[in-house]
Amino acid sequence: MAHPHKKAIENMNASSLIGVIEESKMTYVRENLSVFLHESQIKLLKQVKKHEKPHHKRVRIKQFEKADKNDLFVLHLDLYLKKYEKLAKKGLIEIDNSPENGLAYDCLLTDEGKAILEEIASLESEWEGVVGIGEDDLETLQKLALNSFEISYRHKKKQGFIF
Repeated sequence: MAHPHKKAIENMNASSLIGVIEESKMTYVRENLSVFLHESQIKLLKQVKKHEKPHHKRVRIKQFEKADKNDLFVLHLDLYLKKYEKLAKKGLIEIDNSPENGLAYDCLLTDEGKAILEEIASLESEWEGVVGIGEDDLETLQKLALNSFEISYRHKKKQGFIF
């Protein structure tokens, strides 16, 4: 007997298919992860790792110095800080509020945070095998990612790369 959603999937456009695939990956990771994290917390934890890179930090400091510190900016700052504080309570990151860091605050991964990110990467790799992603699929996905990257990059540039 065919899968009950086979027809629905056959009729989906590319955007919907990508959504189904992303949801599957995230569900697999969350169900098998040794700690409970919301999807947004997993993404935020990955952002902390990215922002720890010296180049990314220099760009963020430069953009922070140039930013107009209006009410909307302060609101965004507070909203993001609250999200980071939840990761800090779980012992996954440390928040640095010292003025010497050049930002209103900065976040650093703890050893536990690094271990969880390694576990996430391992689970994502495991998921690829479960769903049957092969070498040809990977090449296609790489091409699509390269074609898609510019859209995200332009948006982040417009935001000033701060958050």
